[in-house]
Amino acid sequence: MFQKKDTSTLPEVLRTTGKIETVLGPGISIKGILTGRGGVRIEGVFEGRIDIEGPLVVGDAGKVVSEEIRAPSVVAGGTLQATVIADRVQVLRTGRIYGDVTTSNLSTEEGGFLKGTIRMPEEGAKQSATPEHEDLGVDQAVTRPALPRNPSRTGGSDPGNLQK
Repeated sequence: MFQKKDTSTLPEVLRTTGKIETVLGPGISIKGILTGRGGVRIEGVFEGRIDIEGPLVVGDAGKVVSEEIRAPSVVAGGTLQATVIADRVQVLRTGRIYGDVTTSNLSTEEGGFLKGTIRMPEEGAKQSATPEHEDLGVDQAVTRPALPRNPSRTGGSDPGNLQK
């Protein structure tokens, strides 16, 4: 009479993100501040700030425009225009994130898109004494040791004279 709902057809990420208690359905648009303890799935359009204690799932047709999203996990199947701060972020093949992401666990499916900087804090790592080494974003250069010159390319002397 009562059967357990078969979740085997759902993608694994949707089975493991936690309980979704609120759904903003397709065709619905809301502006405001979204806070709370439960998980939220957005299939419509949300514009405003999101700060929740449960997972956030933005479906394929969903769109979020927000200054900041804070949640334990964020699954982007639709479009997010926001700064995302979460322990876990997953960009599905249909997902688009336009904004900076701070997370300790990032995964993207082939076809997923992210335009912005990614910050991945190291858990348990010592803080560097030099500020320029604390956080290397994609917009900062990474220095590498210089490679020895190849005399044959530069018109230099006999290769046998290279230091070893």
